[in-house]
Amino acid sequence: MGRTSEAPGFYKLSSMERLKFVQEFAGLSDDDIKLLQKTGALGLEQANRMIENVIGTTELPLGIATNFLINGKDYLVPMAIEEPSVVAAASNAAKIARSRGGFYTESTPSIMIGQVQLVDVKNPSKAKETILAQKKQILSKANGQDPFLVKLGGGAVDLEAHVIDTPQGSMVITHLLVDVRDAMGANVINTMCEAVAPMIGELAGGKVSLRIVSNLATHRMARAKATFSREALGGEEAVEGVLRAYAFAAADPYRCATHNKGVMNGIIAVALATANDTRALEAGAHAYASKDGAYKSLTHWERDVNGDLVGSIELPVAVGVIGGATGVHPVAKICRKILGVKTARELGEVMAAVGLAQNLAAMRALVAEGIQAGHMKLHARNMATMAGAKGELIDIVARKMVMEKKIRLDRAVEILRELKSEKS
Repeated sequence: MGRTSEAPGFYKLSSMERLKFVQEFAGLSDDDIKLLQKTGALGLEQANRMIENVIGTTELPLGIATNFLINGKDYLVPMAIEEPSVVAAASNAAKIARSRGGFYTESTPSIMIGQVQLVDVKNPSKAKETILAQKKQILSKANGQDPFLVKLGGGAVDLEAHVIDTPQGSMVITHLLVDVRDAMGANVINTMCEAVAPMIGELAGGKVSLRIVSNLATHRMARAKATFSREALGGEEAVEGVLRAYAFAAADPYRCATHNKGVMNGIIAVALATANDTRALEAGAHAYASKDGAYKSLTHWERDVNGDLVGSIELPVAVGVIGGATGVHPVAKICRKILGVKTARELGEVMAAVGLAQNLAAMRALVAEGIQAGHMKLHARNMATMAGAKGELIDIVARKMVMEKKIRLDRAVEILRELKSEKS
């Protein structure tokens, strides 16, 4: 009988028992198992409380972006990412922005949207009016689920109702607007939606279906703006090149997808470092980029009267500094200490500034030496390591491949063999 992934009671096993099962299934070596058993600051016991079926932990390089001056305050920004050049690029862009005052940011209150879906509604328009007429009652019910949040100044603050047409017929969608303060807020939103759903269904005469948070957090926006000196960027030609690159992204969704990916390189790296929900941030950002019916740039670039480059960014940033993994992951706690952020809004503004810096750095590299120049230097080191180079040989092999412009594993193996032959 062949191997099977069917594993009744797998969740009841200890991490070591799960590892044994996986080893037999996948044919892992004892060395593979030893690597999976190694843990960093996040130990197996803690990881086992965070998700299901844990067999180990994984890690990413954690770097620090320097030079960030945001609203007159200096920040060191932790970034967790596997992609070369991102941390250096953000640091360099932040350095250029400093000469013109750094980044200026602002944000809206931490208001998230919860959705309650009603189907099989006989009179959708009337149902919408009925729901809105009972706003006070519904909000009171929602706030009864979390008196502590209300005490902190948050809680359900408003209500919207929408009638939408779908292939399954008209539906009435209630939006519960909740100020979640310094949490990301998904859990409290979902709890409130589930609590008010029966009331809404009874009032409107429909069948309740979904009750869940929306990751398109259009009431929870972060904005950043910065001016980048023409001279520091490399002169008029560099400014013009960036503006052409921006125009390309603004007009073409194929380019814009990569353009916005560069923005998210910075934002998601900070989110990972602080244990925030990267999937929610990505979904919200890309949905917001499409809000007008076409996929557009999250950033805007123009030249000012002095010939300097001015960039701005606006996007929903639903992050927290309390609750969820942010409150239990030991490295995330340290990263927040390094950042020195006190509120979720401040963290969101830092992320917006990093996203703007990353976008500028990527476009500048593309119109100058090309994106590969920085990438390939680090990629060459990875190739050298994969070929078996150790210590100073890693740098020697990498440098030779970069000079030859042949950054491949087979070439790394050849160079390493030649170097070893010369020493013997």
